[in-house]
Amino acid sequence: MIRPGKMILQVLQSLFQKPATTRYPFVKAPMPKGFRGKLRFTSERCIGCRACMRDCPAAAITIRKVGEKKFEAEIDLARCISCAQCVDSCPRDALEATPEFELAQLDPTKLKVVFHANLADVEDEPATKT
Repeated sequence: MIRPGKMILQVLQSLFQKPATTRYPFVKAPMPKGFRGKLRFTSERCIGCRACMRDCPAAAITIRKVGEKKFEAEIDLARCISCAQCVDSCPRDALEATPEFELAQLDPTKLKVVFHANLADVEDEPATKT
């Protein structure tokens, strides 16, 4: 047990010391280089090899073909363990890990992120008349 006189000395000393904690979430700390946060998908780079799907240990990625050489990705952030194995296995660097780590949600449907392919440059097939 600390004696009362010694405790007062400790309290007075702590008034003049810098705090040991950070002011998070009011002051955001920068993430270190190589931090593995939320995934980002670039559909223009994807060739549809699905290596990311095969290598994901949590089965959190689904790649779907939506057009001629156009693919979209659905990433289930509730399943993702942020290991970035998918990023390492992608031969075209279509996936990258961002420094974003604040992913908590009350609605579980918001944890499924779909990265749609840019279909603006894909020509629609003309409708045939019958």
